[in-house]
Amino acid sequence: MRRGFILFASVLVLAACETAPISVAQDATGAASVEAIQVSDPDRSDPSLTGGEIIAMAHEAAGGETFVNPGSLFLLGYNRLYGPDGSVRTWDQYAMWRVFADEKADAHAANGRVRIEAWQSGDLAMLLSFDGKATYNQDGRMEDQSANAMWSNNFGFGAIRNALDDGWTQDRRADRTVDGKPAYMVQLTDPSGGTTLFGIHRETAQILYVGFDTPRGWHERRYSDYFSKPGVSWQQAGRVRLFYDGVMANEAVWTDFKIGEAYSDDLFAISAAPTSPSFD
Repeated sequence: MRRGFILFASVLVLAACETAPISVAQDATGAASVEAIQVSDPDRSDPSLTGGEIIAMAHEAAGGETFVNPGSLFLLGYNRLYGPDGSVRTWDQYAMWRVFADEKADAHAANGRVRIEAWQSGDLAMLLSFDGKATYNQDGRMEDQSANAMWSNNFGFGAIRNALDDGWTQDRRADRTVDGKPAYMVQLTDPSGGTTLFGIHRETAQILYVGFDTPRGWHERRYSDYFSKPGVSWQQAGRVRLFYDGVMANEAVWTDFKIGEAYSDDLFAISAAPTSPSFD
């Protein structure tokens, strides 16, 4: 029985080799060697395009002036979190409010205002906010404002909006594929010296990738499933996957957005935890 199994496995291996042959050559001594695989060089694509021109293309594809200066952004959807043990849990109601600052000298420092709120099966799962000066959670203002440093794990994508401002530089890096899509890679350097790497789809100019260093490790975000609304130029990524040192930590799935809404300061300065979602 064992011998029959080995023979059967050998037949499968031979069949695989027949369908996908490996090219073998002989050197001067007659020894066999596998020929080198020829790989196309993606960095030769559109070599005349500058990093700044690619960023300008991305701005236009994302919504033009509406994308660069949206004023505010509200996102609604849900969020899946992946534990180190392979467990998965879902925040079935997930929202973010963002009011943008006019200028940004450090791409990874907290600025403007932001509130992130998550609910799971009707219970508050997470609440975190920044009012421009202080950080808050469900218990109110956090006394230890070293907590502001944790925003460096979250701020980075917005760098592309300011990328063409004075004091910023845009340098092309070797092109690559992102989720199988060919992408221009552009490294942005902000006035403080911080760097952020962006991947822009060659064909659509959509933003596919952002990567930057954080206290938690090398952080990557991958963007896909873009959608919009009638009469609105804004293009929103419907799926955002977040990785730290190559391991996926969570993915946000956005199902709705609002641009340019006015929000009161009280939304970001939390005094007490809400008893129901603030976005209902």
